[in-house]
Amino acid sequence: MLEPQPFFLHSERVRRKWIDYNGHMHEAYYGLVFANATDALYDHIGLGRHYREKHEASIYTVESHVNFLQEVGVKVALRVTTQFLDMDDKRMHIFHAMYNGETNAMIATGEALLLHVGMAGGAHATAFTDDLISRLTDVVAAHKRIPLPEQASRTITMTAKKA
Repeated sequence: MLEPQPFFLHSERVRRKWIDYNGHMHEAYYGLVFANATDALYDHIGLGRHYREKHEASIYTVESHVNFLQEVGVKVALRVTTQFLDMDDKRMHIFHAMYNGETNAMIATGEALLLHVGMAGGAHATAFTDDLISRLTDVVAAHKRIPLPEQASRTITMTAKKA
């Protein structure tokens, strides 16, 4: 039996306009790359444009966290993997890891809680279709066998310094 692996669905290069005054990729663009990876996941699992039009439903990001681990410069190839951490009838909890495509060093991680939203009659949380849930049940179960990434499920906090 093969060990489950995160999906590799997205890659792109750092663009010159993404570089900030420190000579590194600006923090906003890490979020853009993770959003692009999330869109690639939607397409991969059948939650893309066709799903939204057919079911009058979409996915909203409810919460996200980014951990910046290394600086990255212009034209660096980025590779993003995506792992399901959990899912229920209305939500998905996903984790992205961004790597330098040339050195394979982890650059950043992005975690998101996503909510399925019905669009008919005003936006409201609604259950995924039974078909989608049945297609993803095995995927989510397999991804739960992957060790939890070190950066997953963190909260932001400041601990008091000892005198």
